Amino acid sequence: MTFDSRMFRDALGCFATGVTVATLTTEAGQPVGVTINSFTSVSLDPPLILFCLGRPAQVAADFQTSRYFAINILSEGQQAVSDRFAAPPHAGSWTDVAVQRSPAGCPWLAGCLAYFDCALESVHDGGDHLILIGRVLTVERGAGGPPLLYFRGAYAGLSGTSGV
Repeated sequence: MTFDSRMFRDALGCFATGVTVATLTTEAGQPVGVTINSFTSVSLDPPLILFCLGRPAQVAADFQTSRYFAINILSEGQQAVSDRFAAPPHAGSWTDVAVQRSPAGCPWLAGCLAYFDCALESVHDGGDHLILIGRVLTVERGAGGPPLLYFRGAYAGLSGTSGV
């Protein structure tokens, strides 16, 4: 290799991504959420999506064993929501968060651009991350407006790379 992990990470940061929060409800009824920017579609038929979750995340075991999870696509005005679920404890970050229950029982965060309810299809090894594939059961469009983006280690909007 002619590069180190910092150089690799900095180069990856040149690819702007949307920001999402993956959520679920544990068997004990506790909501769990974690900010994710490694999210993509996999297949239209069947409808599949994937997201990547760091193995050390406190909620990794919850996502590996849950039957259902949801993806909440954040709007540009939801940086505080992203920050809330980016920091541990992900399971305990729900004070004053407006949610509704999805058809599968997962938390859908108010004000998001779109929601996906998914059944866990498979989990794959991705080095220091888990690759979780979900079969989409329900899709809902939410609020309008621009997405919350992440670019070169900072939040960005469609009009620039400064904070939103």
